[in-house]
Amino acid sequence: MIVAGGSDSLGPYNEVSFDFVTDIQRHASIRSYSAHPDVLFTVTNYAPSANSFVFPNLSQYPAGLRHVVYSGTFAPPSFSTFDAASPWIFFDSSSNAFILSAAANFMTAANTQGPKGELQSGISPAITSLPQGFQHRTLLVIQQGINNAFDTWGQALTSLYGKTRPANDADTGLKKVGYWTDNGATYYYHMQGSMNYEQTLNAVKSNFDSMGIPLGYLQLDSWFYPKGPGALWSNNGQGIYQYVAATPPFSAGLAKFQQNLGVPLVTHARWIDPSSPYHQTYKMSGNVVIDPAYWDYVAGYLATAGVGTFEQDWLNDNAHTDFNLTDADAFLDNMAKSMASRGLTMQYCMASARHFLQSAKYSNITTIRTSADRLERDKWSDFLYTSRLASALGVWPFTDNFLSTEYTQLLLATLSAGPVGIGDPIGSISAANLLRSVRHDGVIVKPDVPLTPTEASFQNRAQGVDAPQVASTYSDFGGVRTYYVFAYTQGSNAEVKLHPAETGAAQPVYVYDYFAGTGSLMDPSDLLDQQIAGDALYLVLAPVGPSGMAVIGDTDQFVTMGRKRISAIEDAGGYVNLTVAFAAGETSRTVTGYAPWEPSASAFDGSIRGMTYDPKTQQFRIVMTPGADAAASVRIARAHRQPAPPHAPPTVSR
Repeated sequence: MIVAGGSDSLGPYNEVSFDFVTDIQRHASIRSYSAHPDVLFTVTNYAPSANSFVFPNLSQYPAGLRHVVYSGTFAPPSFSTFDAASPWIFFDSSSNAFILSAAANFMTAANTQGPKGELQSGISPAITSLPQGFQHRTLLVIQQGINNAFDTWGQALTSLYGKTRPANDADTGLKKVGYWTDNGATYYYHMQGSMNYEQTLNAVKSNFDSMGIPLGYLQLDSWFYPKGPGALWSNNGQGIYQYVAATPPFSAGLAKFQQNLGVPLVTHARWIDPSSPYHQTYKMSGNVVIDPAYWDYVAGYLATAGVGTFEQDWLNDNAHTDFNLTDADAFLDNMAKSMASRGLTMQYCMASARHFLQSAKYSNITTIRTSADRLERDKWSDFLYTSRLASALGVWPFTDNFLSTEYTQLLLATLSAGPVGIGDPIGSISAANLLRSVRHDGVIVKPDVPLTPTEASFQNRAQGVDAPQVASTYSDFGGVRTYYVFAYTQGSNAEVKLHPAETGAAQPVYVYDYFAGTGSLMDPSDLLDQQIAGDALYLVLAPVGPSGMAVIGDTDQFVTMGRKRISAIEDAGGYVNLTVAFAAGETSRTVTGYAPWEPSASAFDGSIRGMTYDPKTQQFRIVMTPGADAAASVRIARAHRQPAPPHAPPTVSR
């Protein structure tokens, strides 16, 4: 046995390593990190062996814990069962948590329970033998706070693989509003009236133009390529015959269509059909191609046709390899490598927990679907809990398509910090609703991190408590962090009970009810007790800074303090400095805030068109216009004392 220290991509560590013999000689190590609560277990075979040994095998851990795992297609959460492909997340009533997961071989790894309840991490028993030199790694994270444990665990995995975690505007699909033609959208295998597909999609683009909101991108679903033995675009039940734009519906190819349309594309892919000539041309496994030459061809074809993102669908269904130690990695590695070489980002769809874990290896996987097709209310909870898994691993969650007229769906998609993609009929898009989500240039005004469940919601769900689902996210400017809370009923109980501290708030906040326009001051430990009326409750928790004021932000946007709208804020005590970003064509924006007494405001970039203060609600509103740099910067100065009431009687000395 050797005890030594060192450093790797996770940071400084201490490690115990040792050789031992079971059926064969093996080497193992246990590495603990000094800067964060991670433990990395590694085991290596010195010779070929049967797959009959697991390491680690944890026989002692706290009893009576609750848990959540992710099981099946789209990886929905389960609080009652276990799934070998998923990380296992355990927690107690105080939200002390630990996570056990594979840290390698994600597509074949398995968490299992031994005969006495031991927690075991190894390779799926469907793999019967392991080669000489085979190595497996397992990660254990132990931390106070379920969400803290998720974040620490996910950061460790992406650090181990050197993934660059994408920003929330890393590609066009994340940055701007888009239009989708996938399952549940208006033009999924369907065209408008007597129009053909090209005319229909050009009319969609024109619809956006007429509203004055540029279309950011257009998604082409499986209808765009030929499928099945007849190589028909309209054959929705079969696999890819060839990965090219079908004729029809495209008259002159994909590149020409995109050039005429003038916006980037997102293109879909499913599995390879048994009739496809690719079976004779490329190396296959299961229903997909693992040959790097194929992926180089696909990436090159898409890059020259104005495609920005490649969507691989059906991952936990027909689009799979044979189940062995190598082929799934070849399929997904070659796909990601070829797309990255051409500057394309990627989206996973119909993924299992294995694919979520695998995404930790690839910097160009920016988004992943975290619930089933077509966003509807009955999918909200699965979406939120699976978003927790995705965001931990540095992937932005996608709600799938919905209608812009569905106000609360649009709010949820915006708060997700992922893509906002609609699928309305031509002429039915609600510009007024979209402009709550995006600026006039189509840029999404979003929070810094995805909307995910609170600790209390994890606890309630695990125990089957009838309580509203509560989730939160935030915009962070260093000294000023604004929280957003989204809550809705899951049963008969419509009463939201929440301490602001549960969102992360560590100072007094002004709690602003977005739908009602009202607000109140609360300390972090105070109990908010409010009934949900309608589809959902949406609150903005604006921090009260040293100035005694709180800036709620631009309440004409869902995310009132989103960085694409509020580019800078500083609370210096006597005043607040604030900068608002304007899109082309925007002539004024209004910022709302709280102050105990009427403040004053002055502009040092752009100008102030007007300012009002309501002493009853203690809310101020400042209307700003941009300067030459498409921004307005103001200083909001606090009142040092409450002004005397008008016509106050003179003081009389006695």
